[in-house]
Amino acid sequence: MSAAFTLEGARTLFYKEVLRFWKVSFQTVAAPVLTAVMYLLIFGHTLEEHVKVYGTIGYTAFLIPGLVMMSVLQNAFANSSSSLIQSKITGNLVFLLVTPLSHWAWFAAYVGAAVIRGLVVGLGVLVVTVWFSPPGLAEPFWIIAFAVLGAGIMGTLGLVAGLWAEKFDQIAAFQNFIIMPMTFLSGVFYSIHSLPPLWQGVSHANPFFYMIDGFRRGFFGVSDVSPWTSLAIVGVCFIALASLALELLRRGYKIRS
Repeated sequence: MSAAFTLEGARTLFYKEVLRFWKVSFQTVAAPVLTAVMYLLIFGHTLEEHVKVYGTIGYTAFLIPGLVMMSVLQNAFANSSSSLIQSKITGNLVFLLVTPLSHWAWFAAYVGAAVIRGLVVGLGVLVVTVWFSPPGLAEPFWIIAFAVLGAGIMGTLGLVAGLWAEKFDQIAAFQNFIIMPMTFLSGVFYSIHSLPPLWQGVSHANPFFYMIDGFRRGFFGVSDVSPWTSLAIVGVCFIALASLALELLRRGYKIRS
């Protein structure tokens, strides 16, 4: 099978996956943006006058990058996981299995589409919320790097979850009991320096913390840990998850009898 054929197959599958979520963008894009705005209105209104972060940054401005990154991560995971489990349950996955697409093409298409959805939702959240309190743009490189890497990690994790799951309930459990708690406890709504030492240590064991902290660094130029440390940890997580997903796809785990 030629490299050109593999590339064309990956491109076609990628286009199909992007079109899948874009056709229902009111649900897949607009709804998450509205949810993030509700978080901002509730928490920002309640805590703006009482909390300063990093000494001088208002709470609403601090919260906005966290909500943007949370939306990126959750929607990237939702895209790849929901697409794969839906195809498995409805039976239309067989049409992909009869094609000569390599596991690399599957990976690139599913994860690439998940990254696109995550970034589109994140951009939507930023555009809507930035009017409340512009957070600044100190080091844009970190914004781009952590947004793309974070979406890539979650898209890959969603692919692994979709391969493992056999029904929607399992995907929902994965999201509700793993993704959501790790996201909410990663510093979206607070700086970990406000926590007791024990919980600071727990936060440092959460890879989601490094994605959000590094992303926030791009807006304010300050962060709880070095952005290079965060980048190294996030990069290792992506390589590990990508290796796992590629191996599962190569074996046809739970998609080939």
